[in-house]
Amino acid sequence: MQQSLPQHTVVLLGAGHTNAHIIRMWRMQPLPDAQLICVSNFGTATYSGMLPGTLAQQYTPPEMEIDLVRLCAASGVRLLRAEVSGHDAQNQELLLANRQPLKYDVLSVGVGSVPSVLPNSSKTALAIKPMQTFLSRLEKQFDRLTKTVSNRPWRIAIAGAGAAGVEITLCLPKRINHNAEISLIDRSSEILKGMPTRTRHLALQELKRQGVQLLLNREIVDIDDNGRIILDDGNTLDCDLLLWATSANSPPVLDQLKLPTDSRGFLLIRDTLQSTGSDAVFVVGDSGTGSEHPWPKAGVYAVRQSPVLWENIACLLQGRPLTKWKPQPSFLSLLNTGDGRAILTYRGLSVHARWCWKLKDWIDRRFMAKYQDYSPAMASPPQPPTAANEPMFCGGCGCKVDADLLTRVLRKLNNPSAPHVLVGLDQPDDIAVLQPVAGAALAATADFFTTFLDDPHLMGRIAALNALSDMQAKGAKSLGALALVSLPHGARSQQEQYLLQLLDGSLGELRPAGVPLVGGHTIEAAQATIGFAILGEIDPNTMASKGGLRVGDQLVLTKPLGTGILLAAHMRARCQSNWMDLLLSGMLTSNQSASEIAREFRLKAVTDVTGFGLANHLLEMLRPAGLSAELHLDKIPLLPGVPELVEQSIESTLAPSNRAAEANVRCDDPLRSDPRYTALFDPQTSGGLLMGVADEQLAGLLNRLGPTATVIGQVQPATAGRSQINLLK
Repeated sequence: MQQSLPQHTVVLLGAGHTNAHIIRMWRMQPLPDAQLICVSNFGTATYSGMLPGTLAQQYTPPEMEIDLVRLCAASGVRLLRAEVSGHDAQNQELLLANRQPLKYDVLSVGVGSVPSVLPNSSKTALAIKPMQTFLSRLEKQFDRLTKTVSNRPWRIAIAGAGAAGVEITLCLPKRINHNAEISLIDRSSEILKGMPTRTRHLALQELKRQGVQLLLNREIVDIDDNGRIILDDGNTLDCDLLLWATSANSPPVLDQLKLPTDSRGFLLIRDTLQSTGSDAVFVVGDSGTGSEHPWPKAGVYAVRQSPVLWENIACLLQGRPLTKWKPQPSFLSLLNTGDGRAILTYRGLSVHARWCWKLKDWIDRRFMAKYQDYSPAMASPPQPPTAANEPMFCGGCGCKVDADLLTRVLRKLNNPSAPHVLVGLDQPDDIAVLQPVAGAALAATADFFTTFLDDPHLMGRIAALNALSDMQAKGAKSLGALALVSLPHGARSQQEQYLLQLLDGSLGELRPAGVPLVGGHTIEAAQATIGFAILGEIDPNTMASKGGLRVGDQLVLTKPLGTGILLAAHMRARCQSNWMDLLLSGMLTSNQSASEIAREFRLKAVTDVTGFGLANHLLEMLRPAGLSAELHLDKIPLLPGVPELVEQSIESTLAPSNRAAEANVRCDDPLRSDPRYTALFDPQTSGGLLMGVADEQLAGLLNRLGPTATVIGQVQPATAGRSQINLLK
């Protein structure tokens, strides 16, 4: 985690071959005084060269995937899972949906291309891109066909007879557990247009051997509701599934960048890989087209552009002349035919043989090995300034953030107004003044932590939800929030961006809760922290507490455990992309709804499970009432990935201290090796609610809470006058 903000920001839009190379190089030797941010819709990047082999069962799906979450964590790169909504080239800002604009010094666009799919395609049509979701979408189609087409062969068509379409056509049968009739359709008069005659002949022989029906000089003009393909010559083709692997079209995101394009929508670039519309924007891979000398859309060019892009990013930041890239006139081509062979094409030579497949397999595995190494960075970041020129950072009130900076940030925030805020940020003063409802009691809580993700927008959201959770657990109404922020040292412009993203993310969660930001305190420090003091009101007669449990109450938990373990794994680049998705989903789920349901049922014993872990928070509920509890270990819900990480002995730094509660936990020794036992002491960030529920209320409560709520045990009388937790399998 960066603890000082660098001067320069390099942004990668997309994680295609060329941009992935930049992440890999950053891992080995990051550029001085710069940060690298990768913006992607997905947490993985898929290597298209191995997709046909995966269809042919020659590879497992993970073998063709780069885990961007792990790669970026290992490389000191920030990964933003965000949608692009526009681009301001003049101010060098990438506009993102539901986020503040992302400023950059250098932007590299590598979002690839997409097939040209009919806008009115029926449910039977499936595009091969986005490739990250292709296999899961394909399996859903196979499930559909298994249920609806069982008494005859499946009729499958592939649109596009280029390299991708031919490979998919030849490899797909290995993945189908059913007889299939396969057709390959293309508007051209030949397959593999642009390839040597010998290569096309070898491919035609293999298509014929596999019984593929070829429909050339035909264009698909429509697909009816029954999946029947209508061709441009008036003929039709019955089809159960149509796969689109047609020639490359520009993805919609390129239109949003508002940069010069060719007739197909691809961005025009110079021989330095820079956009013709902006020196600060590079365009690589299929996303770009040479403004003077266009080249075919093929992954090999993206690979060859990689070292030139890396060199030119450094040159642009350092004010040096840029290197020119020249596409090679020829390259090695290897087409997988799905039968343990491949068709090799190189400088007039065309061969179809097993050794060609072995060569392709070696090249592909070697290429992927570079990006599937998630071990820690090979080189340390550039050293900070020496003591001789290092700026002095004052303490006390001298560490407050620049007043002008703070004012600029606050002006950009969409902070809701509220009638009960008498003095807030609209007319700032030394204090915030709130007007609670007459007769209500004052409620207050504070919660903050050091940042554990390098995305300030996400950190702001999580911090707000985490702070609101205490109030929600007790049934209090939050009236206002005071931000408690420490910013890393760095350039003022970078601090302004960091604080803006942090507070904007926070307000993304405070606004739906009806909680305005009414003040706070912001300082500079060696490490970034974020949190809030929440002020509110509560009816003391109806509030829930930690001491309201009764014998026989069922214990209900609303979120799975394991955030501390997964975050510790993320710091070691061991938290997989799919695990991170569910971890973030849990932390970004508000407890507001569960809290309102608890109030509907007038529950008296509710707390939120946070840093001290489930065991300690449960003991805090049991001790005031002088009770014990029985927990069923096999009912404790865990986040995906937690059992595997526990096996690797990964845990949060707070977990050993939390294990002091073991003195009050009784169980058979074999249960202590269960990952769910370990999770009892795992600190939770933005964790769920723990509730005590009477038997007669349980069914109704669970029905209202939904499937995420789990009954994990029940309350018992204390044993020998001592509160403890008794664990059963």
